[in-house]
Amino acid sequence: MQRISKLRNEITTWQNAIKQIGDTLELAEMGDETLADELEAETQKLQQKAERLEFQAMLSGDYDNEDAILSVHAGAGGNDAHDWAAMLMRMYLRWAESNGYKVDIEYETPGEEAGIKSVSMAIKGDWAFGYLQAERGVHRLVRISPFDSNSRRHTSFALVEVWPDIQEDIEIEINDKDLQIDTFRAGGAGGQHVQKNDTAVRVTHLPTGIVVSCQNQRSQVQNLNRAMQVLKARLYDLERQKQQEQFEELKGEHVSAEWGNQIRSYVLHPYQMVKDMRTAHETGRAEAVLDGDLTPFIEAYLRHKVGG
Repeated sequence: MQRISKLRNEITTWQNAIKQIGDTLELAEMGDETLADELEAETQKLQQKAERLEFQAMLSGDYDNEDAILSVHAGAGGNDAHDWAAMLMRMYLRWAESNGYKVDIEYETPGEEAGIKSVSMAIKGDWAFGYLQAERGVHRLVRISPFDSNSRRHTSFALVEVWPDIQEDIEIEINDKDLQIDTFRAGGAGGQHVQKNDTAVRVTHLPTGIVVSCQNQRSQVQNLNRAMQVLKARLYDLERQKQQEQFEELKGEHVSAEWGNQIRSYVLHPYQMVKDMRTAHETGRAEAVLDGDLTPFIEAYLRHKVGG
């Protein structure tokens, strides 16, 4: 039913665009000069809609129209790295808000003195994974450290992971002996109930080392069920990535996605610039990007991916 609903919405969007084109053509054929301003406004709206639909048509992956789970992990570097991870978290929250996506914080680990060590967010809405897959990788920040009394320039790193939040049951066998399940008291936002009992759950998949935590549900059972759902999605995506890497290796284009392979640099000092290493897309409006203006970078990556 969820898939039918998404397909119906997609068809309706195209049908509405076709109808709008027809209405605008009728307006133009009337040849009434008094309607020139209205016609120009409608043409601009159509152009924007056509560009958006053209772009969405490039999102042809199996799970591009699914919700997404996005995690941010601070790299080494103490307060600076933790603060950078928090800045990235805010960037994605602002991007999601400005694009009409709903966000649930699944789990958040604060830093000792500032920022966060890690966070996991469920981002819900059409094409969430299709867009956010562009953010996978290491993000690098260069700035004057607010935590350095000598005001020296620091470089910080954070890892962003993204995978589809597949709502349907995933056929993956997980042996109980491969799981380590820990419970603990949840902290942070989420209501008073999270402080009363050991409701938070951490599930470790021993063969792969994947760790999934959940604390935003009201009971331990609900948190465990959600954690297992996310674990299955991550294991499924891991297998899908392995198959893709094998395919790319056969083509001679395999590049391993390791910690050292940064995808984007954000420079705040001595000048302002954000540059994507994969597409060479860049802007001097670093503060705007950190405030959620990510779409030009996402679109540049996806166009590069399709054209590459």
